[in-house]
Amino acid sequence: MKYIVNKSNNPAYNVALEAYAFRELLDEDEIFILWINEPAIIIGKHQNAIQEINKEYTDKHNIHVVRRLSGGGAVYHDLNNLNYTIISNKADEGAFDFKTFSQPVIATLADLGVKAEFTGRNDLEIDGKKFCGNAQAYYKGRMMHHGCLMFNVDTSVLADALKVSKDKIESKGIKSVRARVTNILDELPEDHKISVNEFSDLLLQKMIDTHPDMTEYVLSEDELSHIQKSADEQFGTWEWTYGKSPEYTIERNVRYPAGKITTFANVENSIIKGIKIYGDFFGIGDVFDIENLLIGQRYEYTDVLAKLQTIDTTHYFSRMTTEEIAKAIVA
Repeated sequence: MKYIVNKSNNPAYNVALEAYAFRELLDEDEIFILWINEPAIIIGKHQNAIQEINKEYTDKHNIHVVRRLSGGGAVYHDLNNLNYTIISNKADEGAFDFKTFSQPVIATLADLGVKAEFTGRNDLEIDGKKFCGNAQAYYKGRMMHHGCLMFNVDTSVLADALKVSKDKIESKGIKSVRARVTNILDELPEDHKISVNEFSDLLLQKMIDTHPDMTEYVLSEDELSHIQKSADEQFGTWEWTYGKSPEYTIERNVRYPAGKITTFANVENSIIKGIKIYGDFFGIGDVFDIENLLIGQRYEYTDVLAKLQTIDTTHYFSRMTTEEIAKAIVA
């Protein structure tokens, strides 16, 4: 295993670095990266940015908005949020097994006197309060797993910057966003209060202890230039983060235990002329394939279901049945 030292706090650059390590460093079987962002909202690959954020608030407070390569929901980062990335060529061994890849975090917290546990779809919690969310992406038999660790994040900004949908809050059985989360620093015993950078060092050391053969991968000047260009021309652009708003005549929002699906369909004479699918679901494939598959089909449940049954929908929507996906698209 290799680790990459990254001191950048620019979220577009950090996502570009992840993407480079994920897609270009194919000869490295496993890579570990730690990184910290300036205030930013990082949205999932399949999400509609405008629906997920309070844009007036993010613009006013100079909060970056950047789209990542993996699925899942939007998260808020600031300089007291520690992110970690694990990239592996062993994509078939425990795909979507968030628990396995969260063990170094749980072990580091245990050393500091805090009991953390994996729970739900992709969360880490302390005493029932979430402090970490995880996500995964896949590319040519390769997997990227990353997590965001709330160390001492300003949760008041988190609540104001993110537009968390009402159905998501109600599905958790609580009354506010803030009630669901905690900061690691708040949970540490008084004799173990440390900074986010000290915690980062401890987590890296835990990884090195767990993987004695782990060595540093030092990026060359050419590689650093390539990553910066990717940040400037893709991950930092409006087109990548927001794209064009879809034209539609029908909007549907359906939530399942495995995630939410929001569908915008442009339907003329009961025929799907255009369709856009968003959500915080996980999947290996790009839902662009599903959208193309459904164009020209009748906007009827039976027709949509029949078309979806011609492919393996679990490739795109993890832990959802084909029937559930069809119902999310058309009643």
